Amino acid sequence: MTHASVPPAAHETAVYTHGHHETAVYTHGHHESVLRSHSWRTAANSAAYLLPELRAGLDVLDVGCGPGTITADLAALVAPGRVTGVDAAEDVLTKARAAADGRGLENVRFAVADVHALDFPDDSFDVVHAHQVLQHVGDPVAALREMRRVCRPGGIVAARDSDYGAFAWFPEVPVLDGWLELYHRVARANGGEPDAGRRLYSWARRAGFTDITATAGTWCFATPEERAWWSGLWADRTTASGYADLAVSGGHATAGELAAIAEGWREWGGREDAWFMVPHGEILCRVT
Repeated sequence: MTHASVPPAAHETAVYTHGHHETAVYTHGHHESVLRSHSWRTAANSAAYLLPELRAGLDVLDVGCGPGTITADLAALVAPGRVTGVDAAEDVLTKARAAADGRGLENVRFAVADVHALDFPDDSFDVVHAHQVLQHVGDPVAALREMRRVCRPGGIVAARDSDYGAFAWFPEVPVLDGWLELYHRVARANGGEPDAGRRLYSWARRAGFTDITATAGTWCFATPEERAWWSGLWADRTTASGYADLAVSGGHATAGELAAIAEGWREWGGREDAWFMVPHGEILCRVT
């Protein structure tokens, strides 16, 4: 432990624009295989590092909320405080509203927003949270500054991002090495940084934060059900999502090469001794 853009996924070609910053294309899009992953996320499995800081009555902004499963959990935890979930994609917010309505939550609302230019006054929230967002934006330091702007003094800006370069799996199916190298190329060509987890602390310092707690957390997929789910969604994502379209249109891979990678995912998922770890960097930045 060390002390010291919303994904624009309305469609595969959505971009961030903010002044003269480079644009970034959201690599994944919102194909069903992507939402299958996003809808699995909860505050417990994706924001455990933040939960001790939450209490009833806090106002929370959830940036890049996607289908709203984490947002709804946060709303239940801070009620009667209010939670605002924002994403650059109006279509995914329809799913988020349905998730909140299904749980009978009345203290949550959703809106379209760009993390580089949030449409909220200074000092609007006690907690500003972003999960798997900064790896997809063109200027993560500017995004963190904007998150700090709308956070009240004494509040917390929290971010968690995976780190693709530190992913680990067994058995070592060779085609998955090719998948990882391809993913890095596609994501970086889109203006993102897939190894964001290891960079969060540095980005927060560059954004001007001085009171930062940096930690790490993991997802681990090892049961037969977990392996089938994880390998299946990546096999589908590799051939049918916005990522697949961008890989082919950008000249990074052919459809045949993507099909071979998808088959490699299924091969890995079918192994009884298969295991996969997704590491994440995490930051809690106290606003002074």
